[in-house]
Amino acid sequence: MMAPFGVLLAMIALAPLFFARWWGRHFPKVAGGLAAVVLAYYFFGIQGASAHIWRTAHEYFSFIALIGSLFVVSGGIHINVKGEATPFANVLFLLIGAVLANILGTTGASMLLIRPWLRMNKYRVTGHHAVFFIFIVANVGGCLTPIGDPPLFLGYLMGVPFWWVPEHCLPVWGVGVGILLLMFFVVDQRNYLRAPREIREKETGAGEQWRFEGLGNICFLIIILVAVFLPQPLFLREGLMVAAALGSYFTTRKSVHEANHFNFHPLQEVAILFIGIFATMMPALDWLQVNADALEKATPGFFYWGSGILSSVLDNAPTYLCFLRAIVGRLVDPSVVSQVHELIQMHGTAGLAQLTGAHAEEIRQTFAVLQKYQAADLARGTVGTDQIAIASLLGNLKYSTHILAISIGAVFFGAGTYIGNGPNFMVKSIVDQQKIHTPGFLGYIFRYALPCLVPMLLIVWWLFFWH
Repeated sequence: MMAPFGVLLAMIALAPLFFARWWGRHFPKVAGGLAAVVLAYYFFGIQGASAHIWRTAHEYFSFIALIGSLFVVSGGIHINVKGEATPFANVLFLLIGAVLANILGTTGASMLLIRPWLRMNKYRVTGHHAVFFIFIVANVGGCLTPIGDPPLFLGYLMGVPFWWVPEHCLPVWGVGVGILLLMFFVVDQRNYLRAPREIREKETGAGEQWRFEGLGNICFLIIILVAVFLPQPLFLREGLMVAAALGSYFTTRKSVHEANHFNFHPLQEVAILFIGIFATMMPALDWLQVNADALEKATPGFFYWGSGILSSVLDNAPTYLCFLRAIVGRLVDPSVVSQVHELIQMHGTAGLAQLTGAHAEEIRQTFAVLQKYQAADLARGTVGTDQIAIASLLGNLKYSTHILAISIGAVFFGAGTYIGNGPNFMVKSIVDQQKIHTPGFLGYIFRYALPCLVPMLLIVWWLFFWH
């Protein structure tokens, strides 16, 4: 039953090369048909699978509500750029995008900045501008906060403390973003020098000023970001996102949308393809969950490469969640979680120093993590069992490195293909819509991901996860 997912990946990769016109007309039927095969198998062939289907449908709806609302709101903000896009100016722009990705999320930052990025480089824009934007702004830049990338947000919902993420990911972020910016500068410098100076002076700089229009949409953007942290009640989060998108669309001046060449085609394409992806990847994720027995003896490198490679061909958010759930299920001792929970309810933290028994040190380490990152919840006695389970992992240096490894693997390797992370395909669609060439699915992998992204991934592995 993993075959439909393989077929869909093959079609996304090869159809635009060999029968692009047919694929452009019929890709909704292909994605929907393959999804229907897998859903029928789960619904009629597996007893009690309706809950699994419902959970996948809810995950898809949450995904498309976030992607779609950020797409609509960012489409109502027009940034007019000033001056010549020198390689140094481009590097600075991408660095700002990498920082903003942790505040607005990789989706929000990508949708806000991709159009001014294309306008900055209008006289010499090529495939490397689109691809490195996806590498840095849509993926690697967003590993500093749980807001930054969907996998990290799912980890936050499962109990990974908010401030643990920037504390442990900052050195990896600096290495990853720094290497990619250096690579981009070398490639962009060569592209820049090929353009005659008279053309550069003619196409950029004259009469251009920084100008921001549609800034009222920042209020709608804030609503979306606040909604991200409201998982209950059911569909409240998604409802607020949809309401913010509608408010933005109907209050934004038509001239702003026209300046951004805004329409719903990129969102429509992503929504349809990801229906097929979410449905057909269910068996692959279930297989990963069932075959988690080897995780107990696995090294950080295994988690880094394993979560990363699978994230590049599956969507990185559910892949990360599968690995995190598997780690918790295999490595967390339920008796430790139970004892810590009882001590919290009894306000027994004062006796930790005198605690004895087989798990005494593990319990003290778990409390140390809770006191460092979740002191307010601990004082109120509102720490949940999920938070305790994660804290027991983070209190163990070996296991905390496992969580760091799957976090970095899921975020960084999400840049490996167009389907590794939600914003990737949307950025490609926006760039294609503006008649700018982008590499196809295989071209992206062989011309850019393997020669540029993989060396950075190897260096990160060697510095942080090889042992």
